[in-house]
Amino acid sequence: MRLILALFLPFTVFFTIGRPFAGVFCFLLQVTILGWIPASIWAVYALGQYKTDQKIKQALAKAQ
Repeated sequence: MRLILALFLPFTVFFTIGRPFAGVFCFLLQVTILGWIPASIWAVYALGQYKTDQKIKQALAKAQ
């Protein structure tokens, strides 16, 4: 679901992963038509990083 949001409403992804300042900046970038594509790419990348961080936290929690 977040991946679909990352493509159509990129700024919302940042709010769902707890990065509100990046969300505001992404919204400003998304407002411009030319900035929509970089905003979407950035949101997809940030979502991938967020998922990786969550997996690392789970692995560390299991190891302890």
